[in-house]
Amino acid sequence: MLLENKNAVIYGAAGAVGSTVARAFAREGARVFLTGRNLGTINTLAKEIAAAGGTAETAEVDALDEDAVESHLDAIVEKAGTVDISFNAIGIPQQGMQGIPLANSRLRVSRCRSPPTRNHTS
Repeated sequence: MLLENKNAVIYGAAGAVGSTVARAFAREGARVFLTGRNLGTINTLAKEIAAAGGTAETAEVDALDEDAVESHLDAIVEKAGTVDISFNAIGIPQQGMQGIPLANSRLRVSRCRSPPTRNHTS
């Protein structure tokens, strides 16, 4: 298994992409931490993953709230020791962008930082 003994956080796990990725990660041996704004949907997904032999935990997290994400990641590191994979599958509305060729759009580029990686050592 490619992801055996890895901890994976999936933001937006209730959606089509997030749920598919979560199933694939779990099938490959990862312990998946499913997040979303709809606990009912991600709890159902977690039960499905567990029934297939995987390990999944759920939490209601607003992935657009940086403090909420940091707090959630800290809790996972405290519980599991590491976050090995962080996958963002949230949908961000692109009002005014739909149907405009990229070459014709004005994009504001902001400085991006690397996704958080946390290792907990005793």
